[in-house]
Amino acid sequence: MTHPEISTAPDSFSSMVGDYAEQVQARISQLASMAAAGGLDEAITMMTEAIESGAVLQAFGTGHSEAFAMEIAGRAGGLIATNKIALRDLVLRGNLTVDDLGGSGLERDPTISDQLWDISPIHPGDVVLIASNSGVNGSIVSLAIRAKKEGHSVIAVTSMQHTMQVQPKHPSGQRLSDVADVVIDNLAPYGDATLTPGGGVPVGSVSSITSAFIAQLLTIGVAERIAATGAVPPLYLSANIPGGDEHNSGLEAKYESRIRRGT
Repeated sequence: MTHPEISTAPDSFSSMVGDYAEQVQARISQLASMAAAGGLDEAITMMTEAIESGAVLQAFGTGHSEAFAMEIAGRAGGLIATNKIALRDLVLRGNLTVDDLGGSGLERDPTISDQLWDISPIHPGDVVLIASNSGVNGSIVSLAIRAKKEGHSVIAVTSMQHTMQVQPKHPSGQRLSDVADVVIDNLAPYGDATLTPGGGVPVGSVSSITSAFIAQLLTIGVAERIAATGAVPPLYLSANIPGGDEHNSGLEAKYESRIRRGT
């Protein structure tokens, strides 16, 4: 199913609001139907088995795709056994400087992923989830390759329409979708934006919304699987409700040194 861009006149903001809502809603509905039909079952099984064995879900994304990792790791209603890997870890825990984080150079660099891997609390059995709309940047593909080399399952969330229309930037010539065990299409169009107002430059990106929805579907799926065994799913309560901090810290203690919060 494709969702063509919509061209609009420059003075029709109210029309654009409706058009954008339709673009988002169509994709959300398609993802929901796919999930209900079992399209996420393989990923949910990987994630559930990892948590039940005492392992952790490692989430990584660069640029706006870091939002996917934030949806997976460390939020209210999310799974406790999750950790977010970020490029800024190379500054906080590695030997890079703040200046190195500027621009897109670092996310395109295929050589930094080994250092990022080595300073991350990754253990045997952990499942690695990687989000990248383009799926071709060097750091993304390199981390996926390293994960596979170390024996980890990799789940990718990417735009198949976009990734197949651009050249890989990794020296191997591979895309994230080539490396991952499971690939979930976020349904974003080539270039991500869905509307074209006057001037011809597209606007109305959707990948952050659809990827966040996918993250929540995966979380719901894992929680349901665990609950079906009679166990209580290890989920965060909001820290802004009474008892939230106590509930969360008690469960986090089980994963001491394996999950990081606050960065």
